[in-house]
Amino acid sequence: MKRVYYYLFYKFYKMSEAAPSRWWSDWKASLALIVLKIWFIVSILIYYKIFLNPNADIIGSEISWIFLVIIISLIDYFTFHHRDQWKEIVAMFDQLPKKQNRIGSWIVLGVVLFVIANLIFSFYLYYQI
Repeated sequence: MKRVYYYLFYKFYKMSEAAPSRWWSDWKASLALIVLKIWFIVSILIYYKIFLNPNADIIGSEISWIFLVIIISLIDYFTFHHRDQWKEIVAMFDQLPKKQNRIGSWIVLGVVLFVIANLIFSFYLYYQI
C-alpha cells in the first residue's frame, strides 16, 4: 500500500515536471495528493451520513477541518519532504521499465477517476435525501 501511495506521488510529480512551470513540482505533487485524500474523506463522511447516521453533522466546525488539513499535510510533509525523501522515491520509480510505468499511469488515472466519481456520486446521493 505504501508503494502505491509513493507511486501516486511519483506520477503527480512527473505531471508537474511536464507542466510549463517546473517550480516546486514536489510540493505540487503533494498538494494533489492532499486534495485527493480530502475528497476521499469527504465522500466517506457523506456515505456515513446517508447510510449509517442521518443525524450526523458531517460539516463540523471550521476548526475540525483545519485540524484535518493540518494533520494530512504533516503526514505528507514527513512522508515526502522531511530530509527530501521525495528525491529517493522519484529515483526509485524512474528506474522502472517504460511498459510498467505506462501500466502504472493507467492505474493512477483509475484511482484519481474513482475518487472524483466517488465524490460526485456521494453528493448525488446526499442531495437525493
